[in-house]
Amino acid sequence: MSDEIEAIAALADPVRRRLYELVAEAEEPVSREEAAAAVGVAAHSARFHLDRLVEEGLLDVEYQRRSGRSGPGAGRPAKVYRRSAREVAVSLPRRNYDLVGSILAAAVERTLAGGDVAEELGREARRRGLAVGAAYGGEAATELARTADALGAEGFEPTTERDQVQLRNCPFDSLARAHTALVCGVNLDFVGGVVEGLGCSGVAARLEPDERRCCVVVAAR
Repeated sequence: MSDEIEAIAALADPVRRRLYELVAEAEEPVSREEAAAAVGVAAHSARFHLDRLVEEGLLDVEYQRRSGRSGPGAGRPAKVYRRSAREVAVSLPRRNYDLVGSILAAAVERTLAGGDVAEELGREARRRGLAVGAAYGGEAATELARTADALGAEGFEPTTERDQVQLRNCPFDSLARAHTALVCGVNLDFVGGVVEGLGCSGVAARLEPDERRCCVVVAAR
């Protein structure tokens, strides 16, 4: 999330934003000189802003010979800019519809080979959660604390109260409201997978619906 915020913040500067829009809308890569002339700034200023956009991953760089000649005497290739393939979106509170969408897509794909939809959804959600838990590199001392750390990194906004972790934010909120049973089931399997991937045998995920927070809690067994 912080990387995405920084990328969007880079567009707060009006000159930088105009340069980004110019390059993004162009059918061909744009040189520093072309961008400077189009936006009405000095070439050195255009270079500074364009390179900042490259640093943030919003633009890509390539080199082209603009003279139409090749070989000795053709001159150095020009540095040109084009829009990158990176997608940037920030949602507050944090949402992760790409995750639930990819879980659904993977599960549906396997049903084409004869699998049961509900079983494949649960299996895929748990697999994704297992990967998150297994990749956890924190140093929290207790199982509840490790679980909270791992789920916090996924946007669940955990808070620990006595013997359970409550999740103040549901990353799949609007989908969960529209398709509660389906999405909450996926959520439960995902969180359960995270717990299992962490190796936390003393805690378990369970459904505990509440309009004020995520439908899943993690509690001591």
